[in-house]
Amino acid sequence: MSTSKPSIHERVTSTIVAAIEEGAGRFQMPWHQIAIGITNIASGKAYRGVNVLTLWAVAMSKGYAGGAWGTFKQWKEREQFVRKGEKGAPIVFYKIIETKDEESGEDKTQIFARGSTVFHLSQINGYEEQVPAAPSGDPIERIERAEAYAAATGARIERGGQSACYSPSQDVVRMPDIERFTGTDTMPAQEAYYATLLHELVHFSGHKSRCDREIGKGRAGYAFEELVAELGSAFLCAELGLSPAVREDHAAYLAEWLKCLKEDSRAIFRAASLATKAVDYLNGLQPEVKEGAAA
Repeated sequence: MSTSKPSIHERVTSTIVAAIEEGAGRFQMPWHQIAIGITNIASGKAYRGVNVLTLWAVAMSKGYAGGAWGTFKQWKEREQFVRKGEKGAPIVFYKIIETKDEESGEDKTQIFARGSTVFHLSQINGYEEQVPAAPSGDPIERIERAEAYAAATGARIERGGQSACYSPSQDVVRMPDIERFTGTDTMPAQEAYYATLLHELVHFSGHKSRCDREIGKGRAGYAFEELVAELGSAFLCAELGLSPAVREDHAAYLAEWLKCLKEDSRAIFRAASLATKAVDYLNGLQPEVKEGAAA
């Protein structure tokens, strides 16, 4: 029987899967929740890619409020200490090493995945839970920002009909009229509309003339692309200050996503990486490109 230590990819995936299974019947995937900034306390930079998904999943399952995370050492350097018995969340970062080939003398680049463990502010001694403040700011301003973002992509968007979709053959995004969106108890219909539009724009980014994202065949391949689009929509919603929409067909895709996660521990990393590339591409089409930060 193998006793090898699980890889960081396996640890992250198992964390996400466990969070889903633990809350079966009540758990809502983290990219369908009100977006919060996930940042590192030492660098002040936002986490990216799969680390966002992992920390969202842990925060949702544990009921953590806010997005401040740090390693044991980083908290200690701030003279704040993790409570005894607290369990951290796994994250992954990549280290780039430049070397020379011994035979040819050519420069080589090697990328190594490294794992680390971070703890949430709620796990620190002396922490007192704060009652979340009511959302501030004018919601119309957020909606206008999302409208401007979509327009700047240059995507052809046809409005009307009864469903949202992206047609690769015609290179067009189709969206129902905004009046057809009903919203939820925690999210106005307008925000649901724009979150769905962002989902379709991530599909738009995958066209061969843009990110050239290869879409697998069959239900599993289709579900994987949907996962990429949902993750990308979540990342964009966080940037624009919107609440990600709960898609009506979520339940149908969830079974395929969970199956994919269980069978391939690196699937979620591929999806998060592709979603990040899609967001970077769409951000690059904006009049003022936002500086992305990695952790």
